[in-house]
Amino acid sequence: MGRPAKPLVVSAQDRAQLEAMARSQALPAALARRAQMILRMADGESNSAVARRYRTSRPTVTLWRTRFRERGIAGLHNELKPGRPRSTSDKQVAQLIKTAIKRKPPGKTQWSRRSLATATGLSVTTVRRYMTLFGLQPHRVKSFKLSTDPFFVEKVRDIVGLYLNPPDHALVLCVDEKSQVQALERTQPMLPMGLGYVEGVTHDYVRHGTTTLFAALDVANGSVLTQCKPRHRHQEFLSSLRHIEANVPAHLDVHLICDNYGTHKHAKVKAWLARRPRFHVHFTPTYSSWLNQVERWFALITNQTIRRGSFESVAHLKRKIETFVKHYNHHPKPFRWTATADSIFAKLERLCKVLNGTPH
Repeated sequence: MGRPAKPLVVSAQDRAQLEAMARSQALPAALARRAQMILRMADGESNSAVARRYRTSRPTVTLWRTRFRERGIAGLHNELKPGRPRSTSDKQVAQLIKTAIKRKPPGKTQWSRRSLATATGLSVTTVRRYMTLFGLQPHRVKSFKLSTDPFFVEKVRDIVGLYLNPPDHALVLCVDEKSQVQALERTQPMLPMGLGYVEGVTHDYVRHGTTTLFAALDVANGSVLTQCKPRHRHQEFLSSLRHIEANVPAHLDVHLICDNYGTHKHAKVKAWLARRPRFHVHFTPTYSSWLNQVERWFALITNQTIRRGSFESVAHLKRKIETFVKHYNHHPKPFRWTATADSIFAKLERLCKVLNGTPH
């Protein structure tokens, strides 16, 4: 038996930090375990007991006890291991980032790794490493469109309010139509997916016509009412409204969220709605289709049924859509809306500040 270890004294501030580290799910597991071991030893548990509890060796426990006594919590982190010194200076890294963000290559719209390597004098491997480290992706682009609607603020508050605090004794439906859904038939059979290779499709196809998919998404439970129509005039939109009326219980008010497409504001549509006071229409701001949750559902059916399908006719396409909707409504799942109106305005404010500082 060796001499008993000196008591490990941990200050109240260090203990609070160690307890947070020990509970953390984000820190490396090894670091959390070291914090747990220090807390055990601070509570009077011996090195041998701690080693048995955490199934490690006594010298390992002694090492972290000593490191903590000498350096505090910083001593629990791994030390930098010796290796080849950096060959790229901070100045070169800063120049690389500045070049990628502030400049454009001659005659081109975006940088590639090779062109950045040529412009900065670094190797392609070094450029790739630092672009990955700092999240620089000049090959990618995201599109956006700012709304010019004079009542943008009021409309956003209105629709977001319906999502976050829906009215009692009412149904909130996001309605829209996906027009010109093409019945495309691939000219050759598809190659099935296999081990090591993906599904193969021909790049050419035969067009068999189009259909328009009208959909109404219930934001409360995620179920959808759909109809396929040959066109997307106000007559077809009226038909979809009648379909909604027939499927919504008469004692419920109906709040419709839709965009500013001309058929939605046709005189006959307005007259139909005026005769039905339980229907309330909420128009999204211009260029703000992202506010309408049914657009997300359209993306779902496009990715899972339409885009990679091969259809012999429009009727075949409609049957596939109906099958998808039937299975989807067996286990519907609403989209979870979390953004408040104020958070949306704050994000747009940051975007506008960036745009105002960008030369055009």
